[in-house]
Amino acid sequence: MLRPTRRIASRAPRAAIAATLLAFLALILGVRTGMAETFAYIGNADSNDISVFKMDASGEMVPVQTAAFTGVEKPGSSTPLAVTPDKRVLVAGIRSQPFQAVSFAIDPKTGQLSRIGGGPLADSMANIATDRGGKFLFSASYGGNKVAVNPLLANGLAGEPKQVIPTGLNAHAILPSPDNRFVFATNLGSDQVLSFAFDAATGTLTPGDPPAIKVPEKSGPRHFVFHPNSKLVYLIHELNADVAAFSYEGKSGAWHEIQRTTALPEGFSGKPWAADIHVTPDGRFLYASERTTSTLTAYKIDAASGKLTTIGSVPTEKQPRGFNIDPTGRYLAAVGETSDSMTVYTIDQTSGALAKLKSYPTGKKPNWVEFVSLP
Repeated sequence: MLRPTRRIASRAPRAAIAATLLAFLALILGVRTGMAETFAYIGNADSNDISVFKMDASGEMVPVQTAAFTGVEKPGSSTPLAVTPDKRVLVAGIRSQPFQAVSFAIDPKTGQLSRIGGGPLADSMANIATDRGGKFLFSASYGGNKVAVNPLLANGLAGEPKQVIPTGLNAHAILPSPDNRFVFATNLGSDQVLSFAFDAATGTLTPGDPPAIKVPEKSGPRHFVFHPNSKLVYLIHELNADVAAFSYEGKSGAWHEIQRTTALPEGFSGKPWAADIHVTPDGRFLYASERTTSTLTAYKIDAASGKLTTIGSVPTEKQPRGFNIDPTGRYLAAVGETSDSMTVYTIDQTSGALAKLKSYPTGKKPNWVEFVSLP
């Protein structure tokens, strides 16, 4: 008669302990998944370093590190950055001789950078990007009129260039397509976007069909971004500050222009000098920077057509060559080449309008922003 009583008595504390443990684990896992740590990495050309900030849920930035380019003494004209898809390595392009890609390991807990080493680049590269598999590094040379492909070794270092391709004038930006089947590169001085088929197994680029997408003369195609739905591309032009929307055909890699608008604020007078362009992770809003006026312009993206409606412009850091949007789509951080600082804005989740939060000092001549969220 005592056996059932003992079993019930022994089960009760075990069940209570198990329930407590499950609740504790759920709490911990909930905190971890709901509060991924977000870090901002700022490339500073004149101080030859990277400013590392930790961003909290309110958009507040806390400086945590300045990672120097050891052995690099002469400043380059800019410091392009790229992060591998697995978020383990950050690569910085050095635009003073000897031209190199400096790789840093990203600490998964603190976000801090540890130098791995440097690998050779084919020239002074204005833009770098990894392929979607993280096995190759693409780069574009503005002054050298070329693009190149380097293998990314297992330790995160760039190997010797395996392919160097002459282009039209002023190759500026280079990015793979969302499915990694194509690579596109702007030629600012030749008013075209080059198209390449990409073999992700060998890392080889071959001319696309057609090999180039022409844009209006003297427009100066500069940076571009794919929409998260992989069906649209948005391109900013440096010389006339046009923002063009294209439909994108994933099977063929074809671009078809559907709209052309401007990044210039109302009442603009002077010489346009547009720079950067980014889309929110949810694909609802687009932003562009213009350096003559030191402004950011916001656009709403029509979900059906992909066309843009201008929301408005806000003043920002002086000469905003680079900016980016955090992975939640709630904040935008812009840096000023001649202000040596960064301003963070909230993105209104209904309208897309920007509202300034706070400014922070960076290194000298900041020009690039990368965000990384680490679990």
